[in-house]
Amino acid sequence: MMREMLEDLIRKFNAKVASDPALRAELVGLRKTVLIELKDGTKYHFTLADQKVAGLVDGGVDPADITIATDADTLRGLILREIGPFKAYATGKIKLKGSLEDLARFRKFF
Repeated sequence: MMREMLEDLIRKFNAKVASDPALRAELVGLRKTVLIELKDGTKYHFTLADQKVAGLVDGGVDPADITIATDADTLRGLILREIGPFKAYATGKIKLKGSLEDLARFRKFF
């Protein structure tokens, strides 16, 4: 179930990029690898390159530019917009590792 939700999120992000010239311009030349680590040990990763996310891959990756560590319920809440990324971070429900610039970009997924 979580994999399908993440794949849907990636589809929506790619569609947003396709329809938003400002966002597309911001992503020119960017290549970032994002690792999602769930508390149950499940890991996924994806790479943003050429102004799109290629797809979700099972398993970890090293090194990752951005690491998102959380539990499945919080990730589901983020995807469904029941909780905002800043609230999740401020309350410790999500841990992020990466540069400040990369972390600021992360919010564009939600």
